Amino acid sequence: MMNIFGKTIRLFLVDGTTNGLTTAELSNWTGIGVKVPRIKIKEYSNRPEFQKPGVYILIGKGENNEDAAYIGEAEVIANRLFQQISEKDFWNEVIFFGSKDKYLNKASVKYLENRLHELAIKASRYSINQNIPTRSELSEAEQAELEEFLAHIKVLTATLGHKLFEALDETIEDKEVQNQLFYCRNGAGADSKGSPSTEGFIVYKDSLFMIQEQPSLADGIHVERQKMLSDGTLKTEGAFYLLTKDYVFTSPSRAAAATLARSASGPLEWKTAEGIQLKFYDI
Repeated sequence: MMNIFGKTIRLFLVDGTTNGLTTAELSNWTGIGVKVPRIKIKEYSNRPEFQKPGVYILIGKGENNEDAAYIGEAEVIANRLFQQISEKDFWNEVIFFGSKDKYLNKASVKYLENRLHELAIKASRYSINQNIPTRSELSEAEQAELEEFLAHIKVLTATLGHKLFEALDETIEDKEVQNQLFYCRNGAGADSKGSPSTEGFIVYKDSLFMIQEQPSLADGIHVERQKMLSDGTLKTEGAFYLLTKDYVFTSPSRAAAATLARSASGPLEWKTAEGIQLKFYDI
């Protein structure tokens, strides 16, 4: 069994507020993460973190108000961010990662850029509208070291408020339900499958939702369903709405209500293939 060790993360608010520059460091790691609003980049650009090679993530909203990101690399972070300010308008903050020593070089940041892009596409939480970055050819030993660096980037990006690289299936922590699917169905043909997660309840791609909404459906869930339709998460497929990608609801009841288009109790409606209700699991 793999041992899981705790991590100590140090966040430092440079000007004492969450609206300025934040640095993030892990114990026994030579890397550093930095989060800064777009409008503050010039103010902080002379700091040493900005004058080194690294990978960066521009974060903002896409055309349909969906979470959007752009992943890049630079030999000098400040120079590339100034370029992106003039070229890309969608973003309002950036998170970037570099090294406190001279560990990172052009080849290593190109490798990290490619792998971060790969993780973001797999996680499918943010819209990533860019070409696949070229991956550097590195030795097996160099790749192993950078994969460890990558794991720290993933943790710190989530700590800084963006679970950009964390796939939904990674949030299923409870051992009892880790390999257990739950189903929400009715006689009219609605058919969703999902799993509890640390973020609420995941409903999986290709689930079928009722179209006709009942008066008991809460206004907030009606609005969420409409948003899912507008951004393509739901699409009309015959007499049902088809879920086009895995989607996380904040609770099992919200997931059941969205599926059945009426008021619903998640612990009662979600059942295993054998018919055991979710309420009988200690989650």
